[in-house]
Amino acid sequence: MSNNDRGAFGSRLAGVLVTAGSAVGLGNVWRFPYELGRNGGAAFLIIYILCILLFGLPLMVSEFAVGRHAQSNTARAFGMMGGSRHWKVIGMLGVLTGTLILCYYGVAAGWTVEYLLRAGVNGFAGDNRDFTAEFTQFASDPVRPVVCMVVFMLVNLGVILAGVKGGIERGSKLMMPLLFVFIVVLAVLTVMQPGAGRGVEFLFKPDFSKVTPSTLLSAMGQSFFSLSLSMGCLCTYASYFRKEDKLVTNAVNVASIDTLIAIMAALIIFPAAFSVNIEPGAGPSLVFITLPNVFQQLFAARPVLGYCFALLFYLLLVLAALTSAMGLLEVPTIYLKEEFHIRRRWSAIGCTIFCITVGVACSLSIGVWSEHTLFDLNIFDLFDFVTAKIMLPVGGFLIAIYTGWICDDKLLRDEVTNHGTVAVGIYGMYRFLVRYVAPVAILAIFVNELVK
Repeated sequence: MSNNDRGAFGSRLAGVLVTAGSAVGLGNVWRFPYELGRNGGAAFLIIYILCILLFGLPLMVSEFAVGRHAQSNTARAFGMMGGSRHWKVIGMLGVLTGTLILCYYGVAAGWTVEYLLRAGVNGFAGDNRDFTAEFTQFASDPVRPVVCMVVFMLVNLGVILAGVKGGIERGSKLMMPLLFVFIVVLAVLTVMQPGAGRGVEFLFKPDFSKVTPSTLLSAMGQSFFSLSLSMGCLCTYASYFRKEDKLVTNAVNVASIDTLIAIMAALIIFPAAFSVNIEPGAGPSLVFITLPNVFQQLFAARPVLGYCFALLFYLLLVLAALTSAMGLLEVPTIYLKEEFHIRRRWSAIGCTIFCITVGVACSLSIGVWSEHTLFDLNIFDLFDFVTAKIMLPVGGFLIAIYTGWICDDKLLRDEVTNHGTVAVGIYGMYRFLVRYVAPVAILAIFVNELVK
């Protein structure tokens, strides 16, 4: 199947925006700030950036090279650059991982839809509010979170049904600039608040006394997950790249956009939290419990500012969730289309129905099915643990081994250097990192997370 038969991005910029969109998600705006908050601020940020450079970029280039060379779905792509055809198990793992992640990711994305609606109707105004109880009550409700998830998943399906250029590319060209504008506006609004300077200092003034071995591993894990490595998204999107696109340049651009948005999200959250004397290391509750307290206090002092801040922030969250979800749904959709010759429309619909069905179970496991557990984990947490703590590190490790030791060096070199038009020294550095640094780092993450 040729690239023309399966679709392609119209330009290098389109490819970068789409791929950056798959990386930018709730992990940037939700997970990154609370990881940074509980690991000492700027010290964590420095380590995180080093992790991006040392093994995040090499693995991204690897997925790009495999995907563009194969010009096919990720399950078929691995094994087409040399080595046994059995290496396609890496791609199969990516398809399965991305699909399972979307099942519970859609539930969390549904929460952002609910909170966007609340922000739109001044839902954070009023005194003596218990936002912890409100979030717990909502998340455990058997109906409303499911409805919000279904709404989100159907919007995501609509984008995928429009195709590569008409849906994914056009959607990313619209949503990524909007996301960036919103995050800049929110950051400016935040740093102008009284007391916000302490939050800016927390973000950019490193305190290495708080760095522990756990901090190092947390930073590596965050960089791994933030770039959407080994989910099948990067390999799949690379199969839509043009042959003249420079893979290393694309990878640097995607990683830069992803990291910039993560830092800007932190620049929104921490100054806002400090301005109303809220603990920055509040953990995952920052977005759905801690920040509503911030919006409430802002609204009490400046109603218009509080309303606009809350509305823009949750709109930002919804957009970030959607740009990632598009990539997660595209992975199994193109897999079913090419491997089983199912029309794209029915592949996308079938995958969406599956993810919604499993997503309902994930959502109910937080409430009415909470007593049903495995290894003391409900269904939602079990999916999160298996994918994030086991499948992603294993997939990343196998990608590093395949591109570092197994695949044909000439084919890999031709892809990474665009047939010699990129400096050979860059390829040598990439090859060293993907052979020696990335496997060791990923193995360290894997062992650490299993121990915990």
